[in-house]
Amino acid sequence: MTDPQASYPDVDPGRAAMRGRCPRCGEGPLFDGFLKLRPSCSRCGLDYAFADAGDGPAAFVVLIVGVVVIGLALWVEISFSPPLWVHLLLWLPLSVILVLPLMRLFKGLLIGLQYRNRAAEGRLDA
Repeated sequence: MTDPQASYPDVDPGRAAMRGRCPRCGEGPLFDGFLKLRPSCSRCGLDYAFADAGDGPAAFVVLIVGVVVIGLALWVEISFSPPLWVHLLLWLPLSVILVLPLMRLFKGLLIGLQYRNRAAEGRLDA
């Protein structure tokens, strides 16, 4: 039997997907819009039906951005004691600026890792 991977270039699926590219060929676009997945790769035809990142990217991003923003907010509060409106003016835009690109990055990474590890739903053998 022939290996279906043999006709495709040697691409790191995680890196390719983090760049928004197909995890198999590394060339076709992964996303249709900002976070919506395409149905399949326009270059190699890989069906993206296997890809289900679920809430994983959001959980990672919330944990990372939360640590950064809360740490900075506490430091600013202890050092300068600004009024509440200054905190809102600083931390809300910073949170949005950090969350949006990280969501796309982590979603691509998790999809690339699913492809590389051939992850699928659990099945019970009868």
